[in-house]
Amino acid sequence: MSLRTLPLVIINLGGEMLCILDQRLQAQNTSEDNSEKGVWSENDRKRVMNDIIGTMFTKAFMDELLKPQQLYSHRTMKTVLTRLAHASIVRLNAASMDRLYELMVMAFKYQVFLCPRPKDLLLISYNHLDTVREFVKNTPAVVNQVDETHRKIIEVYSTLSEGEFQLIRQTLLIFFQDMHVRVSLFLKNQVQNANGRFALSTSGPVPHGIDVPGLIRMFDRKGREVRRREFPTGGSYSSPIREGCFELHGDRVIRLGMNMCFILNVQETCNYPTTYEHLQTDDTPNLLAKEELNLLARLMGSMKAENEPRAETELIDISLDVFRFYFGQDEQAATELAKIAGELTEQEQPEIPSSNKGDDLLAMMDDL
Repeated sequence: MSLRTLPLVIINLGGEMLCILDQRLQAQNTSEDNSEKGVWSENDRKRVMNDIIGTMFTKAFMDELLKPQQLYSHRTMKTVLTRLAHASIVRLNAASMDRLYELMVMAFKYQVFLCPRPKDLLLISYNHLDTVREFVKNTPAVVNQVDETHRKIIEVYSTLSEGEFQLIRQTLLIFFQDMHVRVSLFLKNQVQNANGRFALSTSGPVPHGIDVPGLIRMFDRKGREVRRREFPTGGSYSSPIREGCFELHGDRVIRLGMNMCFILNVQETCNYPTTYEHLQTDDTPNLLAKEELNLLARLMGSMKAENEPRAETELIDISLDVFRFYFGQDEQAATELAKIAGELTEQEQPEIPSSNKGDDLLAMMDDL
């Protein structure tokens, strides 16, 4: 196992967490009918982003993180990310945090599976860093923290060989191997099977520096090409895209890591697995799904009944807009999702009482 995997996991999972939290906070900025302000204001959202990112990218924490060490277990990883989330005024109940962690892991797992080359794991991480930097662009001090971490990542990982990046990728795959959480959007778009395993495409551009498969070339002893023969590849491959920028700023080219997993239509990723340039956002409301969504969210412990008062500091129904359930539109999908919802009842957990807005920040990873 690679001793250089942990920083990439924290940065990528943390980036996914911030994207999901930001999306949910924006969704709760107004009431459902847009008639009045919601629980979370725009200032609250900026404060949450600044607090979490400022804590995540503190020099002491990142210096500790960048030391060669074994990858944490899922339990420890979730504890670290929970403390990061609670470094702000946000308070998540246990069930919501469990589900949030599963969403983060499955998003990053899918990105690793689609990663063209092991070295391109850095581009995924840099896309997450670019997104994080955008969240705090109006707070120069926090931007400087992100930039300093980015420079350290470049310094540490720019010297690694292709073999070392392959070892990092293998370590990540071992970390992911027992995580097969089914996500409705992945199921609907048939990029995930009913057993939770991803269905990867055999189409799209090949990695940078790789020839399109389908041609066998034969050479003589002097290295001269003497014969060619084509063979069927079983896929529809295209020429490689240009290489992304591995510097502090620049065009990463690939779009993996750019807040794409749960609020976008990922059907196009089957044909363009490394770019995501053709993704379309589905903003059409599905009125038929409202009652089923409310029921499922209550079973998951991520929201309360509509007639109960909403706790000001608790980020409830975190998965409500993240998931896109299509009950009534596809009978087979509805049956499968209903089965999943039934299984979730066994995992229902009591809520953690919320505290008042503005509570002191929780202690940051003092046991690391």
